[in-house]
Amino acid sequence: MTLTLEPAAPEDADSLADLRLVAMRESLERINHFDPHRARHRLLKNFSAEHTRHVVADGVRVGLVVLRPHEEGLLLDHLYIHPDHQRRGIGAGVLSLVFAEADRQGKRLRVGALKESEANAFYLRHGFRLVEQAEWDNYYIREPGGGMPVGA
Repeated sequence: MTLTLEPAAPEDADSLADLRLVAMRESLERINHFDPHRARHRLLKNFSAEHTRHVVADGVRVGLVVLRPHEEGLLLDHLYIHPDHQRRGIGAGVLSLVFAEADRQGKRLRVGALKESEANAFYLRHGFRLVEQAEWDNYYIREPGGGMPVGA
């Protein structure tokens, strides 16, 4: 599989918000917190095409990733793969690309995940460590040069 990250444009905001809605629905329903308006708004309120990229697998747009500057280094603000393309190693491939970028810059990487989401195990499996828990989310850090765990 060929995996690339392609720049987003301002006019991509609505379709990317729709993708987030589809990708997050199951996790949000699990905690009885699904609200389509709020789920779309979370991405749209801080949308920055400059920090957003389409995840493209074999020429098909299958997800999005938002990586922005943060006081601790870089914030992996969003990483969503459409449910039809999950469990194929695409998320791990995106992390590998993001890790390479963070490592080149010598920056720590921070990410948050909804407490009841499978994303928590995903981030732990890929070398992040839990540093903070809030009402709805867990927050993780990966140090620069942290590598990808064997078998990830």
